[in-house]
Amino acid sequence: MPGRLTWRDASGTLRFVSVLTCDVSEVDAFVECQVPASIPLYRLVHFQIERPAREAGDLPAVLQQGKVLSAVYRVGPYKSSTGTPQGYALRLLVEPQPAVARADTRETLAVAN
Repeated sequence: MPGRLTWRDASGTLRFVSVLTCDVSEVDAFVECQVPASIPLYRLVHFQIERPAREAGDLPAVLQQGKVLSAVYRVGPYKSSTGTPQGYALRLLVEPQPAVARADTRETLAVAN
């Protein structure tokens, strides 16, 4: 699915690059850049899926809403032709979903008198 990354470089200049998502889940995504781009490890980026792909319905709910603040947590292998990474793994910085508590999870404890 086509998407876009935006971030600010070390000098504060706004940068962006078009990407293709290879793998996406509720908490992370792996993207490949369509043009050479060098994004440092641990850089905060805004990740969004392009509007036509968002409406397809195959995405996690958080990505259907628009931009998601993310962190680059892994840089893929470098292409020898360009010297830039083939892709980036992003951790989506979203609030975790609360776990559903079940009533039958109480443990029985022994009490000594």
